[in-house]
Amino acid sequence: MRKLLIPYLILIAGMVLLDVLWLGFIAKSIYANGIGHLMAAEPRFGPAIAFYLLYAVGLMFFALAPHGPRRTMRTTLTAAALFGTVAYATYDLSNLATLRDWPLSVALIDIAWGCVASTLSVMAAKLCMDRFDPAPASV
Repeated sequence: MRKLLIPYLILIAGMVLLDVLWLGFIAKSIYANGIGHLMAAEPRFGPAIAFYLLYAVGLMFFALAPHGPRRTMRTTLTAAALFGTVAYATYDLSNLATLRDWPLSVALIDIAWGCVASTLSVMAAKLCMDRFDPAPASV
């Protein structure tokens, strides 16, 4: 359990840092122009914290923890990219299906972001995991 705590914390930190950069600076205008009328004036931190804690559990379970350090980086990152794509697509496609003003462009960009952010965060955690618990990669 202790071996997984540091990678879990790195996943959370990575996702938070990447989202701060993405949502706060890089893609801020994309979201403001596309769904600004739906956005709160200030983020609600309770649900945000819950998201990052739960999302990191999903990344650990489906991408990082299976086979631990024995899993190759390529296999781990493929699992992370797939998990991120599916998770973000679930959110965005549900919004496209149920919300009147959810733009397709925002959905596609957000799904791609879920893939990228998940993959980069898992890469950082996997590098840490491999450094502190080295084992030959085989899967």
